[in-house]
Amino acid sequence: MDILGKQIAFPSQQQTEPDGLLAIGGDLSEERLLLAYRSGIFPWFSYEGIIHWFCPPQRMVLFPASIKISKSMKQVLNSGIFNFTQDKDFEGVIKNCSYTHSLNDGGTWIDDDFIQAYMKMHQIGHAHSIEVWQDDILVGGLYGMVIGKIFCGESMFSKVSNASKAALIHICRSNNFSLIDCQVSNDHLISMGAEVISRKRFLEILALEGTK
Repeated sequence: MDILGKQIAFPSQQQTEPDGLLAIGGDLSEERLLLAYRSGIFPWFSYEGIIHWFCPPQRMVLFPASIKISKSMKQVLNSGIFNFTQDKDFEGVIKNCSYTHSLNDGGTWIDDDFIQAYMKMHQIGHAHSIEVWQDDILVGGLYGMVIGKIFCGESMFSKVSNASKAALIHICRSNNFSLIDCQVSNDHLISMGAEVISRKRFLEILALEGTK
């Protein structure tokens, strides 16, 4: 594990700890964030003001064509209860993600520094959001970084049942991306068709699809 300084650089992705921790330190500047995501690296959290950067040996990803939509979820989508937009309220999405994690988990990595950094990335066209609306109220959504044809998902939230699922299905159906990077494994994403691939394969896909 390396300690980053002012230089915009990262060690080799192979030099991680077993849990995928690659480096600590540095900042959330535009240049560093872009280099990180283009290298398959992401900032997971900040501890006592020190940013922790990860590139896990096993990567959770979702190929859009593999999305699993249950019969009940199809009925929800066909009912028209939700409306979708892209980049209409990025700030609302990221702040709701932060609040939801704090409420459910007792804390969140999406602190004020992260919010400001990703809002800046959104303003210059690198970070994007999907909003889910019900009766003109923001009830769900997700946000992440876009690298070529890869959507690097950062977080999602849901205020009503199925809203975050609907956001994920919507982005898979958009035909804008060849891969959704979900970063780390969880049962909810596996149930929707996500799978675990090796870091080596992920970096190979990133090298090919991340430049499109």
